[in-house]
Amino acid sequence: MESTEKLTDTNAILAYLYETFPLCFIKEGETKPLKIGLFQDLAERLADDSKVSKTQLRVALRRYTSSWRYLKGIKAGVQRVDLDGNECGELEQEHIEHAQTTLKESQEKAKAKRQAQAPKKDAAKRAPRKDSKRAVNKRVPSKKDRPAKTPSVDLNLTQANMSDLKQDQRVNVKLGAAPVAGVITDIKKDDVQVQLDSGLSVKVKVEHILV
Repeated sequence: MESTEKLTDTNAILAYLYETFPLCFIKEGETKPLKIGLFQDLAERLADDSKVSKTQLRVALRRYTSSWRYLKGIKAGVQRVDLDGNECGELEQEHIEHAQTTLKESQEKAKAKRQAQAPKKDAAKRAPRKDSKRAVNKRVPSKKDRPAKTPSVDLNLTQANMSDLKQDQRVNVKLGAAPVAGVITDIKKDDVQVQLDSGLSVKVKVEHILV
């Protein structure tokens, strides 16, 4: 009898995808770029599967495609794959460049975070033990100890008006810290369906669209 227990942890959902679609989602080693529109295929294939919801699938897919391992696999000459591992188109140069930029920014943020935490770790090593009888003055963090601020991304983009948008138009979507590039696939009233360069399809309001 098939279990109806709902998977809510993103790592558990990724493990389920690795097991269910091993030719598409690679658990270890070099990954393969995913087919554009793969989320729709995934949602349809798992429509009758009570273990996962579309929302959780979307979160898991976003984590998979934003990982360093995946971004490193976005390179020239590599073919995208569908859920069954079938090749379905070579990567476009703009998608490769976007992945390289995203990877570089993510690595720089991680490096800055490590550098900011290093002085704190050194201070902890030098701190006297709790059983020391001498009074310890509280150390006031210096500017050097404070985490480096991540520079804001200025792409000279402006918020779009619905009247300016049309199908197949390239736009940027405000998701998290930085805009993500994609192509409009459908427009219905105030909702805009955008196919992101990462392969994920999202529906957003017009106020989240930048041009």
